[in-house]
Amino acid sequence: MTMKGQETHGFQSEVKQLLHLMIHSLYSNKEIFLRELISNASDAVDKLRFRALSDASVYEGDSELRIRLSVDKEKRTLTLSDNGIGMRREEVIENLGTIAKSGTKSFFESLGPESAKDSQLIGQFGVGFYSAFIVADKVSVRTRAAGATEDEAVFWESVGEGEYTIADITKADRGTEIKLHLRENEDEFLDAWRVRSIISKYSDHISLPVEIETTNEENNTTSWEKVNKAQALWTRDKIDISDEEYKEFYKHITHDFSDPVTWSHNRVEGKQEYTTLLYIPSRAPFDIWNRDYKHGLKLYVQRVFIMDDAEQFMPRYLRFVRGLVDSNDLPLNVSREILQDSRVTQILRSALSKRILQMLEKLAKDYPGKYQDFWKEFGLILKEGPGEDPTNQQIIVKLLRFSSTNNDSAEQNVSLDDYVKRMEKGQEKIYYITADGYAAAKSSPHLELFRKKGIEVLLLFDRIDEWMMSHLTDFNGKSFQSVSKVDESLSKLADENSEEQKEMEKTLEPFVVRVKSLLGDRVKEVRVTHRLTDTPSIVTTDAKEISTQMAKLYATAGHSVPEVRYIFEINPDHPLIKSVADKQDDIIFGEWVELLFDQALLAERGTLDDPNQFIQRMNQLLIA
Repeated sequence: MTMKGQETHGFQSEVKQLLHLMIHSLYSNKEIFLRELISNASDAVDKLRFRALSDASVYEGDSELRIRLSVDKEKRTLTLSDNGIGMRREEVIENLGTIAKSGTKSFFESLGPESAKDSQLIGQFGVGFYSAFIVADKVSVRTRAAGATEDEAVFWESVGEGEYTIADITKADRGTEIKLHLRENEDEFLDAWRVRSIISKYSDHISLPVEIETTNEENNTTSWEKVNKAQALWTRDKIDISDEEYKEFYKHITHDFSDPVTWSHNRVEGKQEYTTLLYIPSRAPFDIWNRDYKHGLKLYVQRVFIMDDAEQFMPRYLRFVRGLVDSNDLPLNVSREILQDSRVTQILRSALSKRILQMLEKLAKDYPGKYQDFWKEFGLILKEGPGEDPTNQQIIVKLLRFSSTNNDSAEQNVSLDDYVKRMEKGQEKIYYITADGYAAAKSSPHLELFRKKGIEVLLLFDRIDEWMMSHLTDFNGKSFQSVSKVDESLSKLADENSEEQKEMEKTLEPFVVRVKSLLGDRVKEVRVTHRLTDTPSIVTTDAKEISTQMAKLYATAGHSVPEVRYIFEINPDHPLIKSVADKQDDIIFGEWVELLFDQALLAERGTLDDPNQFIQRMNQLLIA
């Protein structure tokens, strides 16, 4: 083999780490390397088919697409070849020398000694090609891109220890050939029957023939024998497909090593004709929160692969869903731009969104434990739904899970159905509180009245929660009410219109006026409250005012934040309030009021504008 332009390159540092982790982490399940290589070859053939839709010349007179494997026991090699799209030199460097996913470096840095043993983490990368090094101590690649000349083929080789060699060669046919030089003690992969069994196990569903070379010992001739069924799995009847086949197909299209939680396979006929196969993964990819995270479904038109990551069929709050859609109504030359404006796309998006939500409803009802595992992985993403999808909002709301004062745990496992069933007699609203964290929410003084009355409150402490609640008005006829906002139902709970309380408020009126005079425009109002039992004072906001958590959201997003105008509420039964009310010295009185106000702000916001002044004031009053 004549080579020109030979160069040696170092792997991207993340590739070095990945190779090391993979060889040591996946060794117990090493046969998956063959699944990964066949899956990549299948993708290469799909891409050629798509290219041929607009330029049939890429077939170069060879339109019988296939994947082939051969074993050479003497040379200890296993060779896999395809006649798919192939690669040019720059594509080889990009695809076999780097990992393009953003956030990879920080992810690897976060892996500790124990995590390094976790094959599930390694499986998040779609590492197909590199899995060859689990069983091979050298891998050689020969590839020629469709449309390139015979002299524009590329050779790549590496022993997987930090460097690879690349050169220009001559290759008569298009496509890619990968030759694995097997390690010692990997003789099982030199056994044609063993290789055949792996193909049957992992690649039966692939829609093109996977062939293995066989030798007739009588006349010493060789032939190619098809091993798999070579029928696209989603085109088969559901009754003929086993759960294991569905799981393997999921791993084929996602390169995820974990089984999916659930899936749905449907064929729709009528005005629209399409087939869908949708999966809910069991684990979130490490980069799902990155802005450039690619989501969406594989799109096929009349069984012809068109594109990966067709995000137009799935709203962003369902970006964790994997799978495919095969439409009979879209044109074969469809582009992302055409999809964006297509009526067919809009109908499919609506139908698929409902289908996914129904899958989640069924999972929550029939397998609550599995649903809870799903929620831990993807709940934060699903919380984007109420604001993004008003049409399906009531379905989404039923799927939400919350922490609450009913449990002594931060785990979000309370549904709104659970909450409504436990509501006290006469309770008018669903009460909730938003805070920066579970501890802050659970210990908030706003909950004192509810503990006293035995009323459950939902504890919301994810950053998105305040935004989510701003889009929710009611559930099953019960409206939502923040316990940190002024509301008539809260006054009713606290019996704030009793004669005894009115008399107390009248007695404290001079004190309230004195406090309001001192704080001035820093507060919207000063009033007596009967909602507190252990806390001297709190701050609340009017129903129409921006909340504390929403103001924090604005600030985090870099927007200008309107000033929050708080109502300062005072507990007349607290000994500290009674003591301060008796202070005649205006300076000492002022210091105590400032301290009480800062305490209330600190409990509400978690921060103060001038914490040092607060500390000095408290110290002075302690020694006074």
